[in-house]
Amino acid sequence: MKKIFLACALLFSANALGQMNGQAKITIDLSKTQEKMKPIYAWFGYDEPNYTYMKDGKKLLTEISALSPVPVYVRAHSLLVTGDGVASLKWGSTNAYTEDAQGNPIYDWTIIDKIFDTYIQRGMKPLAQIGFMPEALSTHPTPYKHFWKPGDNYNDIYTGWAYPPKDYKKWGELIYQWVKHSVARYGKREVESWYWEVWNEPNSAYWKGTQAEFFKLYDYSADAVKRALPTAKIGGTDITGGGMKFQDAFLKHCLFDTNYVTKKIGSPLDLILFHAKGSPKLEQGKVVMSARAQLKNIEDNLKVIAAYPQLKNLPIVIGESDPEGCAACGMATSPQNAYRNGTMYSSYTAATFARKYELAKKYNSNLLGAVTWAFEFENQPWFYGFRDLATNGVDKPVLNVFRMFGKMQGDFVESKSDHSYSLQMALDSSFRGTKTDIGTMATKNKNTASIMVWNYHDVDKKGEFSKVTLEISGIKSSSAKLTHYRIDDLHSNSYEVWKKMGSPKEPTAEQISALEKAGQLALVNPPQKLTITKGALKVETELPRQAVDLFQLTWQ
Repeated sequence: MKKIFLACALLFSANALGQMNGQAKITIDLSKTQEKMKPIYAWFGYDEPNYTYMKDGKKLLTEISALSPVPVYVRAHSLLVTGDGVASLKWGSTNAYTEDAQGNPIYDWTIIDKIFDTYIQRGMKPLAQIGFMPEALSTHPTPYKHFWKPGDNYNDIYTGWAYPPKDYKKWGELIYQWVKHSVARYGKREVESWYWEVWNEPNSAYWKGTQAEFFKLYDYSADAVKRALPTAKIGGTDITGGGMKFQDAFLKHCLFDTNYVTKKIGSPLDLILFHAKGSPKLEQGKVVMSARAQLKNIEDNLKVIAAYPQLKNLPIVIGESDPEGCAACGMATSPQNAYRNGTMYSSYTAATFARKYELAKKYNSNLLGAVTWAFEFENQPWFYGFRDLATNGVDKPVLNVFRMFGKMQGDFVESKSDHSYSLQMALDSSFRGTKTDIGTMATKNKNTASIMVWNYHDVDKKGEFSKVTLEISGIKSSSAKLTHYRIDDLHSNSYEVWKKMGSPKEPTAEQISALEKAGQLALVNPPQKLTITKGALKVETELPRQAVDLFQLTWQ
């Protein structure tokens, strides 16, 4: 057996953080390239569309756009809801459609244009959600606007906007005019690069009609989109994670049923969407995540889609892909959501995204994106416990995982960890064994390699770390620069800094500046130039529980 000589770098000691709990050996072979890394992480969404063009919304969208090497797709609810454009929790409106006294349509694209302009100006793309029902078209318009707040009955949000149209032809004309306007404003080529999708979770209370009525709504919507722009791309259904029967019926409808508009067989389908959510609980005062629930949602839907050979190459998007289901439910009323401010959210995200890639490969699926349903909530208390990426303009630790993803480009390469849960273990029992999941993903571009390593467990617990050894081979250079980023309690973590400040309800300008700096992706230490011996390098570090590392090698 050929002996490999390794240059060794000891990058970080975590001894001050607690006791050591295990060791992990990770091997990376840069010479063994695999499939190209699809940037499935570059998709985001949120309930409240009017936050888009507000101060902190614009700031966060700018940061999201900057982290990705490809255009980011953005999905938002309520783009056709009637109202004054003032945002509140679980509510948004654009007033795109009203009627005069004689029932004639009045179209007003002012607010939708503000939303889409904000995306386009940043090089982003709409995943344009066709919904919800304008008040003048709803079969059950009263009550229409809701006033939900955390702690209220969640069913209070489902009002007149959730009902079918009283006139499907008027609905179809609204969609036709919207797409036609979009082409006139942004150009045919730009709108061709978007995706359109109909409604949200039609198998739930988001849709107060029948399954057949939803299929009718889809047919009228798809027909309208294609009449306005035949090359536009449209799909469905964005069902809830457990809605496989509804999804199966929808796919059958698009393939084999009589179209409600054309009276021919089939309906346009360029994209398939579904949701996948975890289910955290509070057990003995600790948050316990359920990554398994989210991963099973993904697997179950991929199985349904894979049963249709006609859909083999069709793009798939997980329209909402999250640890649980209510972004606007804070910690005060939902203590199981206490994972959101700290590093448990970021390590969970790293571990589950890795398995999304594995599931797509297992089912030979064309997984195009996974929408993280988290944004920001304007003018809310600091670190209130919403599922968001930033608070009051300050980035939270989870956003830095996406910054890490953005640095991973090119092809996946062979990467193995002897301390990682297998995909099947995660699907069977989540990440709840005696050991943590120390997993890895690695990519290689022309002269850059990026290696992500995480230390995750479903049970929230502090004070442990693991020794991690990376053995990297296949480096075609005699020297390389090694850059080491980390997300833990000491790095890339505005929340811990805020707590050390005394958790101020109204931070000073100086404190806000410090929090903004702490919210950025941080280095563990300055980049090192290392000598590579026989194409190989060994790196040793100590990784805390619920932390994420990114190692970048660059060479000439």
